[in-house]
Amino acid sequence: MDSTEHLLKELTEVHGVPGYEAEVRALMRRYLEPLGALEQDKIGSVVCRQPGAADTPRVMLAAHMDEIGFMVKHVTKEGFLKFVQLGGWFDQVLLGQRVVVKSAKGDVVGVMGAKPPHLLTAEERTKVVEKKTMYIDIGASTAEEVAAAGVRVGDSVVPLADFRILANPKTYLSKAFDDRVGCAAMVQVMQELLTSGHPNALYGAATVMEEVGLRGATTSVELVNPDVAIVLESDIAGDVPNIKEEECAVKMGKGPSLLMYDARMIPNLRLRDLAMDTAQELGQPLQVSVMEGGATDGASIHLYGLGVPTVVLAVPARHIHSHSAIIHRDDFDGLVRLVVALVRKLDAETVARLTA
Repeated sequence: MDSTEHLLKELTEVHGVPGYEAEVRALMRRYLEPLGALEQDKIGSVVCRQPGAADTPRVMLAAHMDEIGFMVKHVTKEGFLKFVQLGGWFDQVLLGQRVVVKSAKGDVVGVMGAKPPHLLTAEERTKVVEKKTMYIDIGASTAEEVAAAGVRVGDSVVPLADFRILANPKTYLSKAFDDRVGCAAMVQVMQELLTSGHPNALYGAATVMEEVGLRGATTSVELVNPDVAIVLESDIAGDVPNIKEEECAVKMGKGPSLLMYDARMIPNLRLRDLAMDTAQELGQPLQVSVMEGGATDGASIHLYGLGVPTVVLAVPARHIHSHSAIIHRDDFDGLVRLVVALVRKLDAETVARLTA
């Protein structure tokens, strides 16, 4: 396992659902501390300020630390946990999956359960089981046993899934690639630029609570006050069965992607074109993506103050917003390479032209 694989393994396996990012924040602080001066906003986003050849322009890299998960909302008298979702989950991917409840006494393993198929009517078997009928089973039989395990209402719940290198050794399977893959890319970009230099002041923002409304981006952008921003994300890979090319043409292993549109942001067109031109100069394949449902931290960042020229660059991932997603190493390396080159171009004159 090389250093990149180790970084991705550490970042994806650590826990941190929206509002409960302490563990992943500690890990990100450890990686970012050698790369610049650290600051933190009052809801938990971490910003690493890396000086360059000039104090301006202020270039913001943003990637969110939180992963989708759950929170315990009720304990039944029989010892089952009812939950609320933190971030977007499809009912179809939940049933039978293992989870970790982050209790006061430590991690408690459980499984998502529901009424077994043997007891369903023929009509019920044709319908998707809804989250509201599911529960988390930690092996308890009473509410008192749950309490003895340290579990209580308000505890966060995280998918139980580890990092694996697959049959194609360039493909990786893990939870939380959305958006720990962006966090890992930010770390590697800042490591490279620390030694090679850049004509600007660089700010790496590891944001919180993106999955529940882009909250960390809204506060951390106040801390940075950027002149330009690059959001590092995971994207949807459409190269799986039952997705038409016109729905999503992005393919895993064919290069990082650039979001031309999402539900809450259209990128700055000159910055978009600069990213595309830079990729072409590098000989780096760059896919383009249109995401009609959903948004990224860029939605909050690009509306800060009088506006911030912003673009979203991403690593395509299969099966995001489930317990396990798949990415390709070439796409990750390509994203890092492209962002390093793009940041090196963002001097005062170039950034001024983005909004001229």
